[in-house]
Amino acid sequence: MGEPEPGRRRLYQVWKGSNKFLCGGRLIFGPDAGSLFLSTVLIASPLVGLCFQCVTKLNYSGSSEKQALGMPALVATILLGLALSIANPFTAHRVASAQDLAFLFLTSSRDPGIVPRNARPPERGDDDPAAAAAAEDDVATPSTEWVMSAANPHLRLPRTRDVAVAGGHVVRVKYCDTCLLYRPPRASHCSICNNCVQKFDHHCPWVGQCIGLRNYRFFFLFISTSTFLCLYVFVLSWLNIAAQRGSHGGSLLRSMTGEPLSLVLIVYTFVSAWFVGGLTVFHTYLMSTNQTTYENFRYRYDKKENPYERGVPANISEVFCTGMPPSMNRFRAWVELPEPPEAFDGGPLASRNKIDIIGPDEKADLEMGRHHHPGGVPAILQGLHYAEMEKNSASVHVKDRQSAEAPDPFMIPEAPRHDGEVE
Repeated sequence: MGEPEPGRRRLYQVWKGSNKFLCGGRLIFGPDAGSLFLSTVLIASPLVGLCFQCVTKLNYSGSSEKQALGMPALVATILLGLALSIANPFTAHRVASAQDLAFLFLTSSRDPGIVPRNARPPERGDDDPAAAAAAEDDVATPSTEWVMSAANPHLRLPRTRDVAVAGGHVVRVKYCDTCLLYRPPRASHCSICNNCVQKFDHHCPWVGQCIGLRNYRFFFLFISTSTFLCLYVFVLSWLNIAAQRGSHGGSLLRSMTGEPLSLVLIVYTFVSAWFVGGLTVFHTYLMSTNQTTYENFRYRYDKKENPYERGVPANISEVFCTGMPPSMNRFRAWVELPEPPEAFDGGPLASRNKIDIIGPDEKADLEMGRHHHPGGVPAILQGLHYAEMEKNSASVHVKDRQSAEAPDPFMIPEAPRHDGEVE
């Protein structure tokens, strides 16, 4: 049932973006999905280190001394890293089983909101009134940039057009030359993934995926839980060092040197907390003001009116309380393969117009010494009198090239006339 049919492929198999697909197109990653492994190691390392310390403290013989790390800390660490169930305060009607690594995977492996590509530019009457109006208006506007359609040279598309959004505001959207469409409001083209993405925020190299409409909430939960994880390991490591002061004569410095792993975790989580914590604070601000990273850096809504601002509660609710919009692409759907272009036989104006009369496959084979044609020469060059051509070209001396009339090497010589024949 799932066997490929002749002339048909699944959409993800012929997708023109730079994405990587797994599990038959069910999981979609960015082209730099290898960074997902690095991020997993960076997250798991402090958890593994803290768990190792907890296990060593369980076998500690000096039971008279107070231990900050033990079975309770071990259980809490495992739950935090592997199966921490939390109640989402913004969706009180349900409880989400959240994991830091799970949030990372959900952010990286799902469609961020890719806008389907068009096979051709919008034509006259193709549910695009702006394109149809532009086609009727042939008056050149100095202040307007136009896009010329290769399929229809007489059709001119405006580079930008105005679209009304919720609240009565009018925003300007731009035509994408790669996807051959007018981008929806708040969408932008990612040069790394080579896709237009709804509500494009940025391309995150740490998750190897674009951050957009369909994975932004998971991205925010990922960085916020990572911040909490760093603070959790940081505090427990300090408590462990403080608890060991009694065995080092009350000296904090000796206690730190006696617990090198805790010291390494303190430094590691302190640096990491500044990074992920800064991201969490920044995206909290963006979420509360209904902005994206792209909009914040390009449009500077802090200096002008934000057409998407609806108040802090409504802005936060839009991220967490609204239903997840379905993907606009059915990556597992069967699609027809495009028909190969018809062969072109050259013609008298081929060389003048610089038209390549040999296909790319044939050209590659000729360069490698292989031929598709049984005679070793393309069909258009067969039937020529090569011996006569060589004789004619050899009769022209190099020194007399300026005065002599060189024969056309591709001209077939006329048959000799007998005496008495009339032209």
